[in-house]
Amino acid sequence: MRCPHCGYKEDKVVDSRATQEESAIRRRRECLKCGKRFTTYEYIEEVSLMVIKKDGRREPFDRKKVISGIMKACEKRPISMEKMEEIATSVERAIQKKSDREVSSPRIGELVMEKLKVLDDVAYVRFASVYRQFKDVGQFMEELKGILGREKKQRKLR
Repeated sequence: MRCPHCGYKEDKVVDSRATQEESAIRRRRECLKCGKRFTTYEYIEEVSLMVIKKDGRREPFDRKKVISGIMKACEKRPISMEKMEEIATSVERAIQKKSDREVSSPRIGELVMEKLKVLDDVAYVRFASVYRQFKDVGQFMEELKGILGREKKQRKLR
């Protein structure tokens, strides 16, 4: 960082705090040569995440779409909006940690299903039925048998 007054390259941070909207960090600096103070702001560089759709199209990641899908699956279930938001946040973080700048839509769906499977079986089955596009009742029944088998194992462990 160069001092805006004398151009010297070294300074010290006198004060550091988040802005009111917490979107940046405000730093008060003091030049080690001329002693004058100046302010800098640091922002998180947000890299736009692209979603690769099943048909090959690419579009920007839209958190609202993830929440919308979760809300439809959780409709009339005892799941708070806060919990749905937590799932969306968790999925978004997982995507950002693991991918460069692109993620497939099937990967997003799998992450949502993992979270719903732990949270609520009915919401999980609803989401899976739309996401996996079951071809017939047999495929749907296989998914339900898996859930029922898991529940039996959990009951035996209790």
